[in-house]
Amino acid sequence: MMPDQEHPVLDLDPSESWDLLAGSELGRLAVSVGDIPEIFPINYLAHDGVVLFCTAEGSKLVNLTINKHVALETDGFTDEFAWSVIVHGTAETLAGGADIEAAAQLPLRSWIPTMKYVFVVITPQKITGRRFARGPAPDRW
Repeated sequence: MMPDQEHPVLDLDPSESWDLLAGSELGRLAVSVGDIPEIFPINYLAHDGVVLFCTAEGSKLVNLTINKHVALETDGFTDEFAWSVIVHGTAETLAGGADIEAAAQLPLRSWIPTMKYVFVVITPQKITGRRFARGPAPDRW
């Protein structure tokens, strides 16, 4: 089922939401420390039921160390539809040599030319998504 002008918003099931997440590679990671929310753009890989990204030392990694509860949002659009997917989960850095070696073999590539040595895995606890019909807003009067 697809949204239309009569029903412009469609809630997606977790499976379809995961498929859209897996088909994208750029998202926004939301973390909160001390009641101060932060949002970081990241490129990621949705793989084997988890989300993986690389980072370097800095505020993002510090925030994840203080509060491992995160949200990741990604979206996309065509001429007819737009969609948005949100994953709520917990983030952990990969510490074991075998886990890091396995992650390094995956097709996760940074979009910017910086060295990122820390792999972070987000284990989803909830995934939601919506698809929207695109078109002009209805007349207000």
